[in-house]
Amino acid sequence: MKRTTVFFVLLIISATWSVAEACTNLIVTKGASADGSVMITYTCDGEFHPHLRYNPAADHGPDDYVEIKDWSGNVKGKVKQVPHTYAVLYLMNEHQVVIGETTFTGREELIDPDGLLHYWWLMRLALQRAKTAREAVEVIAELVDEYGYASEGESISIGDPNEAWLLEIIGSGPGGKGANWVAVRIPDGYICAHANKARIGEFPLDDKKNCLYSGNVIDFAIEKGYYDPSSGKPFNFSEAYCPADQQKLRYTATRVWSIFRRAAPSKDWPTDYHRGVEGAEPYPLWIKPDSKLSKADVYGLMRDHYEGTDYDMTEGVDAGPFGTPNRWRPMTWNVDGDDYTWERPISTQQTGFSFVSQSRSWLPDPIGGVFWYGVDDSYFTCYVPFYCCVDAVPDCYAKGNMGEFSWDSAWWVTNFIANFANLKYSYMKEDIQKVQFELEGTFDALQPSIEKTAVELYKKNPELLATYLTDYSTSQSAKALKRYTELAHLLIRKYNDGYVQDDNKRPQEIGYPESWYREVIRARPDQFRIESDDTLETDLPY
Repeated sequence: MKRTTVFFVLLIISATWSVAEACTNLIVTKGASADGSVMITYTCDGEFHPHLRYNPAADHGPDDYVEIKDWSGNVKGKVKQVPHTYAVLYLMNEHQVVIGETTFTGREELIDPDGLLHYWWLMRLALQRAKTAREAVEVIAELVDEYGYASEGESISIGDPNEAWLLEIIGSGPGGKGANWVAVRIPDGYICAHANKARIGEFPLDDKKNCLYSGNVIDFAIEKGYYDPSSGKPFNFSEAYCPADQQKLRYTATRVWSIFRRAAPSKDWPTDYHRGVEGAEPYPLWIKPDSKLSKADVYGLMRDHYEGTDYDMTEGVDAGPFGTPNRWRPMTWNVDGDDYTWERPISTQQTGFSFVSQSRSWLPDPIGGVFWYGVDDSYFTCYVPFYCCVDAVPDCYAKGNMGEFSWDSAWWVTNFIANFANLKYSYMKEDIQKVQFELEGTFDALQPSIEKTAVELYKKNPELLATYLTDYSTSQSAKALKRYTELAHLLIRKYNDGYVQDDNKRPQEIGYPESWYREVIRARPDQFRIESDDTLETDLPY
């Protein structure tokens, strides 16, 4: 009997990736991480309520297939199943292979409306069929060759316990065949970042160990006029398939710059490129960090608003009196005929979910792969551990929708906290991060003992391992939800009506920072002025 994969049907119905076009990824190779793990980060940015999914491993018959549906639930086509598919927890499989992405759009004329597979299908099919990052690249390449590619340009991060790869892919246009793509292995000891802009420039044509690419990637660019070999310049994938203007660079390259300047502060990272200065040198595809990055370091990099730089989003009149880094959409606007744009940070309020993964070669796969998962704004989320062998996900991450607030949804609770914080951001962030750091610190402290027991189970009673680690992840999820719900109640009470309650729960007037008062006076110098006298009332009645 022919069967479809229920996981994919649920995924399409939830429309998780329909708005994920503005994301940030960081790739950390094992030689660049403090503990020797390969780490991949992914902020999936868009206004949607994510659902954490689990799809078990399965065996399939020769007539089995996966139905590919559009957003309306209409069947577009089908993909032949393989004899065995691996278990997948959202974007990490049972072999510690993990995938993230950012959309770079590129040349929109290369979108093929008749292509069968969008990038999210490719990611999941690859996770179900690949045991290594390199195999995942090969699976994606085979799928687009056979079934066609339907998305815009994509940069796809792929990691396993030993290697990390970056795959960049774009279509061949209406009526075209397959896709144009290149994949490079990130050298051990280095990190790579991408954020809605193709990053692979020149690449080796004769190093199959470290670089794979579609056979027509250069010839197609020549045919379309994207590359002129007579120019004497070597072929550059990014320049050919993802040319950028000033606005695009500010939106994308600033995030890469900020990760690099924080990971390797000893180097001079000029701002010219991300400001769109003509002739400025692009940032390298990968860099060696000044010191090896811990998981906490990576968390910090994904919680960045350009603090301490000229682009600090917590400073200036646009940050309001209490330094909120959030800017409401649209990103660009026009005043008196001039165009303007907000900065686009790594951490942004409309993130649906994000993760930091660990793939560790020295541990058995069921224990080595950890999917640290958080919902909503990465600055205020709490990353909860899910081991890649878990066989169920907690309801607080699996249920909920945008149409109805629920205290049972981790996303809604975190979203409430992040939104409420905008009332007095510089104050509330201290309360929020206290709980956030407490929870994440507890998870880190428990990890060695949890994994010690897990290793013993793996050796002596492996059938209990998945149950043990599933129960652990579920209990920690419940703990995080409970603490964040308590935190929400605290914020409502402590910051009621613009006051800040003291330790005795008495409301205190705190007013505004002097810098904000000065902005008010500058804009309206006479509106609020009062004549000075010796009887100025500072305690006026309500």
